[in-house]
Amino acid sequence: MSSAAGPSVAAAILAVASWPWLFAINIPIELVAIAMSLRLLPSNSPSDQRFDLLSALLCAIAFALLISSINGVGHHHPAFLVLAELAGAVLVGYALVRRQSLLPMPLLPIDLFKRPIFALSVATSVCSFIAQGIVFVCLPFYLQDVIGRSQVETGLLITPWPVTVAIIAPLAGRLADRYPAGILGAIGLSVLSLGFVLLALLPAAPGDADIVWRIVVCGLGFGFFQSPNNRTIVSSAPRERSGGAGAIQSTARLLGQTIGAAMVALVFGYAGPAGGTGPTVAILLAAGFAAIAAAASISRMLGFVRRPRPSPTAAPAQPKVTGEGVTVRSSP
Repeated sequence: MSSAAGPSVAAAILAVASWPWLFAINIPIELVAIAMSLRLLPSNSPSDQRFDLLSALLCAIAFALLISSINGVGHHHPAFLVLAELAGAVLVGYALVRRQSLLPMPLLPIDLFKRPIFALSVATSVCSFIAQGIVFVCLPFYLQDVIGRSQVETGLLITPWPVTVAIIAPLAGRLADRYPAGILGAIGLSVLSLGFVLLALLPAAPGDADIVWRIVVCGLGFGFFQSPNNRTIVSSAPRERSGGAGAIQSTARLLGQTIGAAMVALVFGYAGPAGGTGPTVAILLAAGFAAIAAAASISRMLGFVRRPRPSPTAAPAQPKVTGEGVTVRSSP
């Protein structure tokens, strides 16, 4: 609901004020959120573990260097600087992973990635949010500079995406209780990729209806994927590690969106400015990432355990629930 309101509120603000108010409006909203959290959220017992400041710094530096290197390519920074940033990201990332593997309570729970279902679900999430990040950043340029819509019209035309996600997500969550998230995610991400291709192939002078139904297709695909995938990320981790799994889920989303935004700068730097072919190329690139995410999602089905043949002396098989919510049989 909040995501659905965002583009419409932005359109309303731009109708009466300049763009800096898009940022300023968040100050009172955040103050209200802080006051509500202090009053309404429960207080948890503090952990015995001290905050790992060094790991936090390594994490911040690794991601900053990675994003900066991608952004540098798009802005034609010197090659040696881009390569140095990329190499620095790899080295700092390696140091971070090494440190986390030695800690009993790591800041980054890399041990969870030893679970194939968890690792593939996170990879699916990162690729899907790269696709979403690309389109959310370049779509306003596409609608304004290529198609010729105003700022207010652009905000209203984007709104059907999050509205559709809000409608479809509960249905997808119910379906995730009955069907594997790998299949649901692959279907949703395939629809999302198709929606991006349809957007890129818009006619030169489309009507509002031509744009809206394509945006709805994108929202339908993303909403169908998101709830089952989030559920799988959290449920595939042990109950006592659900906090770490939730943190990885948020990190995957933000990392994907940030990489997507940096890739828009890269595409605009090489495929032309906002009024040229850049937005179309960026949307097609997003379609490619959505297709990769669909492939990663369906690959989770390869991890299903086949029912083994019990030996004549084996004890009765015991039911076991996999991370995909599918019950299989295995002998002890």
